[in-house]
Amino acid sequence: MLNYNIKITSWEKNKTALSNIRRKVFIEEQKVPQELEWDEFDNECTHILVTDNQNRPVATGRIKPDGHIGRMAVLNPCRQTGIGSAILKELLIIAAKKNLAKVYLHAQTSAVPFYEKHGFIVCSEEFMDAGIPHKTMHMHLK
Repeated sequence: MLNYNIKITSWEKNKTALSNIRRKVFIEEQKVPQELEWDEFDNECTHILVTDNQNRPVATGRIKPDGHIGRMAVLNPCRQTGIGSAILKELLIIAAKKNLAKVYLHAQTSAVPFYEKHGFIVCSEEFMDAGIPHKTMHMHLK
């Protein structure tokens, strides 16, 4: 079992660590064009930064003020350890504290079962984003 720490943060405070994880996962591994990865929303999002027990950044995710969850990325050696679930749960707590009625995300089609396991429902046909098939999913919060 991997030991890790979850921190709620901002782009301003942890831009280097957050961007390094996303660069490795999305740009290098998944071949997302760099100009599609970086957007104007990072500064307004609440970010999650996960570090391992040696304080090395290993995963991230973010939520926009409107409830859009995205940019969830876990470095390859740390996948299948529960970190993705922990990030998603933390983002849902943040959404609830902001009194959001609903959250949504654009899941890579391969990740749809992961999000369904956490209560998200597919609400779109498949579409391409950065050359990768996706589906929009949402969850109503209580």
